[in-house]
Amino acid sequence: MYADYYGFSELPFNITPDPKYLYLSPTHQEALQHLKYGISERKGFIVLIGEVGCGKTTLCRHFLDSLNPERFETGLILNPRITETELLQTVLIELGESSDGNSKNDLSTRVNAALLDRIHQGKDIVLVIDECQNLTFELLEQIRLLSNLETDKQKLLQIVLIGQPEFKATLNEPRLRQLRQRILVNYELKPLTFGQMEHYIRHRISLAGGLGRPQFSPWASRFIHRASQGIPRLINNLCDKALLAAFCREADTVNYWDVRRAMKEYNALALS
Repeated sequence: MYADYYGFSELPFNITPDPKYLYLSPTHQEALQHLKYGISERKGFIVLIGEVGCGKTTLCRHFLDSLNPERFETGLILNPRITETELLQTVLIELGESSDGNSKNDLSTRVNAALLDRIHQGKDIVLVIDECQNLTFELLEQIRLLSNLETDKQKLLQIVLIGQPEFKATLNEPRLRQLRQRILVNYELKPLTFGQMEHYIRHRISLAGGLGRPQFSPWASRFIHRASQGIPRLINNLCDKALLAAFCREADTVNYWDVRRAMKEYNALALS
């Protein structure tokens, strides 16, 4: 409703992980450099941790899009609530191979053959697994076994594990010490500071086609940062609802009361 009024070509605060809208705050920029370093140096395992809504998935999609397809072949697993057999089948599907068969030994052999084929073609393979806090011990063990696949000179598979803060506790379990020892690159995303959040809001409005309107008052910005704690997804939710409230007033400035109304609507939805 407010897009035409403010001159947006699209809604600026959708919560879908669109790489176009990625805002590279210092912490996101540093996380991206860790990902690039880990993959370019073939470190094997890379772990990216971040609170819910911090932009982990968006950052990872941006990273995957930036890889040269002539050198890299990539796979992305968004739903880790699968069995070890289904994991192997998913890896084969991501590599464009047939996933027929139910034997883990057979599937492992076929994954190994497919990875070797890509290596002989001069390609590196990157597998990204999201929501890793949901992985079972058995699945993490299967992932560790996948990392054992190697030639005399290099690993056949680079694995990026993305998870929420509780994934750190999982990795610290004694029975996962073998996996933990193989993680050579590890980074934790931090929420946006107040100044970074202000740049983030302007960044998204500009990308959506906004030409200086609307503005967010200082009190509105402070309320958004305090309520969201610097989490981008919560910032998006509040800004979207606050823009609608400002539009209803036919105002070019989002004020404190618009954000307060947005917060009430958000809390009502959360409790329903």
